[in-house]
Amino acid sequence: MHLPAILPWGAAEGFSKQMLLVLLSVVFIAVFFVLAARKQQLVPGKLQFAGEAAYGFVRNGIAKDIIGGKDFIKYVPLLFSLFFFILVNNIYGAIPFFQLPTFSHVGGAYVLAGIVYFTWIAIGVKKNGLRYFKLATVPSGVPWYILPIVIPIEIISNFLVRPVTHSLRLFATMLAGHLIVMIAGYGIEFLVMQENILLKGSSLLVLAGAIAMYMLEALIMVLQAYVFTLLTAIYIEGALHADSH
Repeated sequence: MHLPAILPWGAAEGFSKQMLLVLLSVVFIAVFFVLAARKQQLVPGKLQFAGEAAYGFVRNGIAKDIIGGKDFIKYVPLLFSLFFFILVNNIYGAIPFFQLPTFSHVGGAYVLAGIVYFTWIAIGVKKNGLRYFKLATVPSGVPWYILPIVIPIEIISNFLVRPVTHSLRLFATMLAGHLIVMIAGYGIEFLVMQENILLKGSSLLVLAGAIAMYMLEALIMVLQAYVFTLLTAIYIEGALHADSH
């Protein structure tokens, strides 16, 4: 699951399996959608239909439904890229040999959450100017004497806690699932090596549980890509319409 650095140098980790998988995910996504969009037939073939359905899911099911109006279309490329980049890098954890969801390492999750963080802040400032920070931290209709309590809470919630939870939610679920699969594999190996026949037989129960957890983890891999992208759309919508919230 964790191979030595492929191209080590100095004291650094070097070019690792995780880095390779991230680069391969870009290649896989690009090749799939380029091939899907190559012919652009009026009556789509299976590959074109799959590509259009995948794009339509993000465009209509996330961007349009959450951001709405005419504003959503310019943010579809970002949301589309996030969803499929995260999805492929998560699904690695369910594929033998790859067997490593790259976001089980927190660095990648921090980078994506950081990109989203600065994006929605930039959108809010562009739309409302510096007044955006007041709109984001001073809720309308709150009595003035409560504001000294509410404003620090809003600042911490929106500008500190939000990016941290956005990243850790993805990282923690991928790491937990990754560890469960590894522990189950080591447990089965340990029980099979025992001389006691009952212990050997109990490895079948561990295997059954591991398969069930494997299927659950595969579902969570897809859900986490959706949740991360959905939250990104919600943050963008909040920045665009901060004056109406």
